[in-house]
Amino acid sequence: MRGPARSTAKPIARATVAELSRQPARRPVVRAVLSGLVLLAALAVLLSLGTWQMQRLAWKEQLLADIAERRAEASVPLSAIEAVKAGGTDIEYRPVTVTGTFENGRERHFLATHEGQSGYHVYAPLRLADGRFVFVNRGFVPYDQKEPATRPEGQVAGEQTIAGLARQRLEGKPSSLVPDNDLIKNVFYWKDLDAMAASVRIAPEALVPFFVDADATPNPGGFPIGGVTQFELPNNHLQYALTWYGLALALVAVSGVYAWRSRR
Repeated sequence: MRGPARSTAKPIARATVAELSRQPARRPVVRAVLSGLVLLAALAVLLSLGTWQMQRLAWKEQLLADIAERRAEASVPLSAIEAVKAGGTDIEYRPVTVTGTFENGRERHFLATHEGQSGYHVYAPLRLADGRFVFVNRGFVPYDQKEPATRPEGQVAGEQTIAGLARQRLEGKPSSLVPDNDLIKNVFYWKDLDAMAASVRIAPEALVPFFVDADATPNPGGFPIGGVTQFELPNNHLQYALTWYGLALALVAVSGVYAWRSRR
């Protein structure tokens, strides 16, 4: 019985030693493969982000060119802009002329700044000849002139002809970080056309479905200050693309140095 027991123990011991001797050689290979896969995945992500920003750059440059082209067009009546919109073409920043009577008692106020000063953009519904309304951004007023009574000269009466730019409505809140509009205090943090109209009892069927930004033609008394349309859209996509590509290059360089030192 002792003989067979000794002969069985020796092969087991030899097999265990052989298996353990192979493990150290196998682990570096597995580690190298896993490291390579992680490196390739990270590199692919960085390069894709850089390429996406380059695509965004091309889109933004085309958008800015389109805006500049539209602004140079001749001004057209409101009906022409409505026809363009009905045809599915973008109306943003297209010059327009509209005639009607301001409903000054129904102003809505959008929180804004102008030349470093805080205040509001005054959105007043303009009653058209057909009974419909279009909200016109008449321009900027400081905080202390929010109430129409503080600027009586600017509360123009009778039929007015306004030249400006058509502006698309927003389909929803731009970001969850933007506060909800305060309808009770008449302070809007984002331009919700439906809420503006509903808060002054304008029915949806009587509402022109876009805004008009008035041009810089001076208003009586100086307020509101017109011509407040913003044209300078942020365009940092090239900077972002270079950042992502730079990180990809740095990753390759660091990995190469690490591999070279490991072989040494």
